[in-house]
Order: sequence, then C-alpha cells, then structure tokens
Amino acid sequence: MTTALPPRPTHADWKTLYRAAILEPNKNVIPQKVSEAETALLARGRELFYGEGTSEEKDALDEALYVLRAFRSALEHAEAA
Repeated sequence: MTTALPPRPTHADWKTLYRAAILEPNKNVIPQKVSEAETALLARGRELFYGEGTSEEKDALDEALYVLRAFRSALEHAEAA
C-alpha cells in the first residue's frame, strides 16, 4: 500500500501560504514558510501582470509581499541581536 503525498501548494494558494507564514509559531520553520509564500506571491503577481485578476488582488499582493519582507527583516534583526 502506498501513501500519496499531499499536493504541493501552487501560486493560486498565495493567501493560504501567506497566512501560514505570518502565523507560524515555530521559529525554525518561518524562513521556509516565508520563502514559499513569497514565491507564490511573485508567481501570482506575474499572472496578474498579464491580465488575469482584479486590481483589488493586485493591491492585496503588494501589501502581502511588503509584510513578508518586513517580517523577514525583523526576524533577521532579532536573530542578530
């Protein structure tokens, strides 16, 4: 009997990945979660650039990417202290 692996998240799941990154309680996992979310955000942003999506989603992507980068920066500074 084989066990199927869960499907890998896609760029369409950017909101889920974003929430998972900013709400992750395990400090050791946060960098990986932030990277996954950033990758999905950037991929979705490229799709929106080519005309798929709404201006509201574009704004939400911009805000989410800003928050993730600020979050990553704050973590790096906290680790350095």
